[in-house]
Amino acid sequence: MWLVYAVVTGTIAMGCWVIAHECGHNAFHPNRTVERWLGFSLHSLLLVPYYSWARSHAVHHAHCNHLEGGETHVPPRTNSLSGQATENLKQRLGQQLYGCISLITHLGLGWPLYLFLGATGGEDYGRPTSHFWNGAHFSRGERTLFPRSFRGKMVASNIGIILVLVLLGLAAVLSSPARVLCVYGLPYLVVNGWLVTYTWLQHTDLRIPHFSTEQWSWEKGALQTVDRPYGPLLNLLHHGIGSTHVCHHVNARIPHYNAWRGRELLKRAFPDLVRYDPTPIHKALWRIATRCGAVHQSPVDKAYYYEQAKGI
Repeated sequence: MWLVYAVVTGTIAMGCWVIAHECGHNAFHPNRTVERWLGFSLHSLLLVPYYSWARSHAVHHAHCNHLEGGETHVPPRTNSLSGQATENLKQRLGQQLYGCISLITHLGLGWPLYLFLGATGGEDYGRPTSHFWNGAHFSRGERTLFPRSFRGKMVASNIGIILVLVLLGLAAVLSSPARVLCVYGLPYLVVNGWLVTYTWLQHTDLRIPHFSTEQWSWEKGALQTVDRPYGPLLNLLHHGIGSTHVCHHVNARIPHYNAWRGRELLKRAFPDLVRYDPTPIHKALWRIATRCGAVHQSPVDKAYYYEQAKGI
């Protein structure tokens, strides 16, 4: 019953994550103070460093599908050490076992690894990067993800999380750690799983190209996202975040309740540029987990793809 509770509560709470995400884009409310406090409160309750995330997420939107300057779900290249290690692991484990491990690490550990160490971040930002501290050990790349001037907002983000952790600790003392784990911890893991599922499926698939600096432009990168069929219930609970994502990358200031109309207008104007994959979510997730490791450069268009699919 606790697991059922976790799935239901975590799935509903993901909608709060999406609202905070809209606040980070200045797409939720015309009053910036209301928007700022709402986003900060919701994300802090979900243990997300709001201002730090908003900064890295803005970088993601500004450099979508850019192998050097991108942020989140940036794949390694086959000629890099991490890319070679990934491909060797795929071959040694086999497709099925590699896919299972990939699902567990992405959905279970992917979000904290990104926040603490910058996993799947762009090449130019170096390794590691952290959403909680931007000292010398976390600013070794050619570009700085969190400049020194950002430290005040980073500290504010950390304070929000610390306050929530203190409240959880008090709740554990007044009741029990096991109850806090069940009531808060299990839904928290479900929220993280949904978050990675959405972002992974939005920016990853066999025919989605990634670009180096020579080929990349903002327009090309923004259009290399994909809308998927999540169904009416999830689209209601999560405000259509996975089914209107192409429109969201074209203009992140469009609020979720207008994103459906924006998507239709975009499809009407540019029918060949709006990606949509009708594959059921569980099948698409398994395909990506088993077949998407490192990217190869295509001799045809010089972009990078996960597999040298026929016709690329």
